[in-house]
Amino acid sequence: MSNPLSGIAFMLKGLRLIFHPNIRRYVIIPLLINISLFVALIVFGANQLEVFIGWIMPEVPSWLQWISWLLWLVFTTIALLIVFFCFSLLANLIGAPFNGPLAAAVEKHLTGVAPEGDPRLNFMANIVPSIVGELKKLMYFALLGIPLLLLFFIPVINIAAPFLWFIFTAWMLALEYIDYPAGNHDILFSDQKKLLSRRRFQSLGFGSVVSIMTFIPIANFIVMPTAVAAATVYWVEKLKEE
Repeated sequence: MSNPLSGIAFMLKGLRLIFHPNIRRYVIIPLLINISLFVALIVFGANQLEVFIGWIMPEVPSWLQWISWLLWLVFTTIALLIVFFCFSLLANLIGAPFNGPLAAAVEKHLTGVAPEGDPRLNFMANIVPSIVGELKKLMYFALLGIPLLLLFFIPVINIAAPFLWFIFTAWMLALEYIDYPAGNHDILFSDQKKLLSRRRFQSLGFGSVVSIMTFIPIANFIVMPTAVAAATVYWVEKLKEE
């Protein structure tokens, strides 16, 4: 009942679902917004770097002119790191208003019945509350995560700190994404934690797969909608009746 490997199955089902014609529009819009923001930031940064290089290079000796190529290499490396490691964080904030409707669309596809108070019907009214709710979750996770980070600086204990941090991240991600299908049924966050605790290893398995996927280039671009769809599968198949 609490097989941690079932998290892989949930994610695979979620990945297939986000390409379904009735569901993919909830995926494409926030994805395009995220990509547009990152492209705009990178273009802005590149323009500023070009201005800086144009200002400084006349003062640089001829034998150091190659430094301009080094600056572009450093900028490109930093830009790629920002995209790969920050995309998911920004995606969760921007995609928050879309995630409730996405979960509702997936649930209707799986069961034939939309959740009561379907968030797709009052999407505009849910934009601000969704973003505020996402920020509250981030604050909650930070309050728990900051003390755990201190373990990295304690001798001997810091050997186990990376493993404890991975478990913590997996648990937080499971809570993060199950909140969308469960929240569509007005299940409080405190009750969601109790619900996942009954299937602790299965929930950790699901969160672990999401965590690993966030560090895979390209895959991290679609990890958020995939995780929302997968969490909805988890909700429908395992948690809803409980």
